[in-house]
Amino acid sequence: MSTLDQRLAPLRARADAALDRFLPRADEAPQRLHEAMRYAVLAPGKRIRPVLTYATGAALDVALEQLDPAAVAVELIHAYSLIHDDLPAMDDDDLRRGRPTCHRQFDEATAILAGDALQALAFESLLDTRATLPAACRLAMVATLAEASGSRGMAGGQALDLGAVGKQLTLAELENMHKHKTGALIRASVRLGLLASGNDDAHLARGLDTYATCIGLAFQVQDDILDVEGATEVIGKPQGSDADRDKPTYPNLLGMDEAKATAKRLCDEALASLAPLGARGDTLAMIANFIVKRDR
Repeated sequence: MSTLDQRLAPLRARADAALDRFLPRADEAPQRLHEAMRYAVLAPGKRIRPVLTYATGAALDVALEQLDPAAVAVELIHAYSLIHDDLPAMDDDDLRRGRPTCHRQFDEATAILAGDALQALAFESLLDTRATLPAACRLAMVATLAEASGSRGMAGGQALDLGAVGKQLTLAELENMHKHKTGALIRASVRLGLLASGNDDAHLARGLDTYATCIGLAFQVQDDILDVEGATEVIGKPQGSDADRDKPTYPNLLGMDEAKATAKRLCDEALASLAPLGARGDTLAMIANFIVKRDR
């Protein structure tokens, strides 16, 4: 097992266990809805967002059990967004994480309701009493996740994405779209870990926000690269789907070589921004490197 796996595997396992605990049981009525929620959330995944919450909080001496509700919340929001993104009215995808998409496995109405219910459950999880965070901290977490999820964040980014199909965007427009669609929730994941610590060091907060912004963009650049170079059975979704839908991408706009150089530059900026943490930021640094080197 690599050093990265040794660091991240326990955090992924913790996220999976917490998600399983927070989700309704599959045999609880309404069963079909709860089955769909569990199907979408517990599918094999990288768990980048909850791992970022855990890694940020741990770097600031927060106990992992205090981070469970926030880690669950960001992954539930992510899962809901994937369900809705895959719908025929959006990207109309048949495959997600190597399995049929939620609306294909169940039906469109159930998938829509599953996404709605996961969004509600995400905010409910932030109020879980098993964590003893101060009320002001929880309120700040709710505000952070709400902004990252809404029209000024992820949902707004998806709207920009839908409006960009078939259009040639500038680099600034493409970055703005992905700072919202992908980057907002990644920034929130890091921010939630910081909030749990109660640390109000402005210099540290700026560094972590820069880190999160850079890896959020790098994540999307690498996704675009994998859409061209990845294999369907590895990336878990149809290879070339962005090109088939005439979506603007980094390789399309910059060329493949420059897209890869952009991913590396963003990773380097992310690593440099971790300087205030010193050795405590090692796991976050590993995550940044993983994001630009992953093959799925």
